[in-house]
Amino acid sequence: MSSAPADVKPNEAHAGFRSHWKSVQFRLAHIGLSEAQRFLLLALLIGVFSGILVVLFHITIDLVTWTSLGALTGRFRFARLASPAIGAVIACFVVRKVFPRAKGSGVNQTKMAIYTSDGYVSSSTIAGKFIACAISIGSGNSLGPEDPSLQMGAGVASRLGRIFNLPRSSMRLIAPVGAAAGIAAAFNTPITGVLFVLEEVLADWSATAVGSIVLAAVSAVVTMRAFLGNAPLFRIPSFELANASELLVYLLIGVVGGALSALFITVIELCKKHIDKLPHWREYALPAAAGFLTGVVGLWFPEVMGAGYDAINSALHGQFNWDMLLYLGLAKIVVTVLCFSAETPGGMFAPALFIGAMIGGALGGMTHRIWPFGAAAEAYMLVGMGTFFAGVFRAPITSIFMVFEVSASYVIILPVMIANTAAYLISRRLHELAFFKMLAQLEGVNLPSAEEKRNFQPLRVENAMKRATSHITPEAGMRLYPDEPLDAALRLLSLQESVQVISRMRPDDVLGTVTLEDVHRAYGITDCQRSGFGAK
Repeated sequence: MSSAPADVKPNEAHAGFRSHWKSVQFRLAHIGLSEAQRFLLLALLIGVFSGILVVLFHITIDLVTWTSLGALTGRFRFARLASPAIGAVIACFVVRKVFPRAKGSGVNQTKMAIYTSDGYVSSSTIAGKFIACAISIGSGNSLGPEDPSLQMGAGVASRLGRIFNLPRSSMRLIAPVGAAAGIAAAFNTPITGVLFVLEEVLADWSATAVGSIVLAAVSAVVTMRAFLGNAPLFRIPSFELANASELLVYLLIGVVGGALSALFITVIELCKKHIDKLPHWREYALPAAAGFLTGVVGLWFPEVMGAGYDAINSALHGQFNWDMLLYLGLAKIVVTVLCFSAETPGGMFAPALFIGAMIGGALGGMTHRIWPFGAAAEAYMLVGMGTFFAGVFRAPITSIFMVFEVSASYVIILPVMIANTAAYLISRRLHELAFFKMLAQLEGVNLPSAEEKRNFQPLRVENAMKRATSHITPEAGMRLYPDEPLDAALRLLSLQESVQVISRMRPDDVLGTVTLEDVHRAYGITDCQRSGFGAK
């Protein structure tokens, strides 16, 4: 390990390093590229570095798994009880004492960075999330690596953005780019990574964001595949829709998945509300207890421990009967609720896929016994993955394309759309809040969600204007179109008493007029509120 020369004081060496680093930043910021070109170059680098980081993350998880659940429990079966408990305590110590900024699953923390700190994610968050989640998931706790990968990708983006000396306006856009790269590499699905970030994290579909996010996600997946190969996350058997009546079974899976996902959100919400009232001893006692109980369940159902990808792959190739799939799905719900409610570090994506796959496969297997002409249980498992994901995270577009991307089958699109739409609508009906929105509210944080933006319809000029009952002669002055935002009328009404609304097809055709009183009425502002006096 190199050190500063003997005649240079540590402070002087540190100052020299900072000066050299600033010169590097200056050269990177002035290499003759426009700001848009620099941003795209940065998106490419973010994808590459995020892909490498996710590769290392998966290798570390596999190493911890082999050490704790492989070599150890292979010799001592009951060591399975201690492994997740010890791993949970160590992981919690890492995030509570060493890297406190690495708390949480990762999605809400990334959104908070975007909306409250101009996209800033500290480098310590990357290290803390990497170490804690690798230990937690690798030792057998029922959590997944995708949410942490998303936040680590955002951290890589934030670090590179500071190196490139991006302006403040661009720093806010850079965190979603890294988030997409991280989750795309974790899923090995670039489309899914892009859609989830646009639908849930950023809640924005602007062209400025899409280009960089797509570039980062693709480069991250290419990098990851260069190290780990081109094999998909799940090895999907061939899929075909043999009979149109099978769609009724897929609809049933969507209904059950939606109801079960709403129950899942409700149970976690209740658990976290009660746990938050407990004294500080819970910070280590509860993760240890949750890990121990996960190990107890793992004695009979070892497939539920960890992320569970191997178990999903086995189930997709007919290794389990429908009743075993049902037991695994229910057991996974129990241990996931325990681990996540106890605030053990890790994500929720992998458990959601596992639960959906097993429940979907169980329902398909049950119906197959009654009506033997339907599809194989593996097809129902694939659709079940999407239904539970759509119901829990309220990301229907992401869930549809995720199943399509992992299956590479156009035939599955229609069953997935029917099942996922049903799951989404039923889950939203039974529980108002999406999973991450619920967590944010429990933490006292107000974060925007794509679901709210989809339901919010901004007022337009046509909502306030008084329509003309007869011909109106066009007047000189500024005019508006009926589909323009109502805020535009407010700006013009500060300069003139009324604004004419004209047709886009026929500019001389006046459709109506808008006054300040009309705008107030559209916004629901009363006369008392306008005058500044309320009812006594």
